[in-house]
Amino acid sequence: MAGFSDYIVFVDESGDHGMATIDPGYPLFVLACCLISKRDYMETVVPAIQRIKFDTFGHDTVVLHERDIRRDLGPFAVLREPGKKTAFLEVLNDALRQAKITIFAAVIDKHRLLDQRGDRHNPYEMSLRFCLERIYYTLSKSGQTQDARGALWTHVICESRGRNEDEDLELAFRRICEGDNYPNRQLPFVPVIADKKSNSIGLQLADLVARPIGMKQLRPQQENRAWEIVASKLDRDKSGKFQGFGLKCFP
Repeated sequence: MAGFSDYIVFVDESGDHGMATIDPGYPLFVLACCLISKRDYMETVVPAIQRIKFDTFGHDTVVLHERDIRRDLGPFAVLREPGKKTAFLEVLNDALRQAKITIFAAVIDKHRLLDQRGDRHNPYEMSLRFCLERIYYTLSKSGQTQDARGALWTHVICESRGRNEDEDLELAFRRICEGDNYPNRQLPFVPVIADKKSNSIGLQLADLVARPIGMKQLRPQQENRAWEIVASKLDRDKSGKFQGFGLKCFP
């Protein structure tokens, strides 16, 4: 490798990527990719989230998980105390609001995908290709894909989902980066599959933003305070429209 870029990407999903069965209550698959500079990540994002953990739980080993927070499960049972959850969500939302991240997201309605293309397409791979293409375009505009020495490599951190799923992801990732993409070129990304126990702050941020994106698509009129923050950080095209939002990841 010639060198590394100044950025890192964290990836998480909301919903099941399988096509054999579709949850009628949440028939979507959402992939959220958070692009952030390593400097901002180290100097502001990580300390801010760690501070919240220490203030709330007394230690920083708790892994922030949107589903557990929403349902007050596990260590988040302490949020059942009157007023504590509201205060926790306020400081967490404020940290997300201040985080200098760009969110690249793909939303797939699995019923629509099934009707148009059958069940032979993997929503995770389709979404990953869509997001990586756009992240590459963004990085290339700022000179973060190549310098005088050669390619600048950006690591893409994905959460482990099981041995078979991880192997499939690595194969799909390498296939996309070796040329199975819209510009038909090599993309300088390196996959890193991390266990949830690694307690990566970046992965936890990606987890927190994925579901609000899906809920905005599924129930656009429903109150969604997290969406208001996420929307300000979504990648947009020149006209201001969200890239990938609104089922743009397949015709």
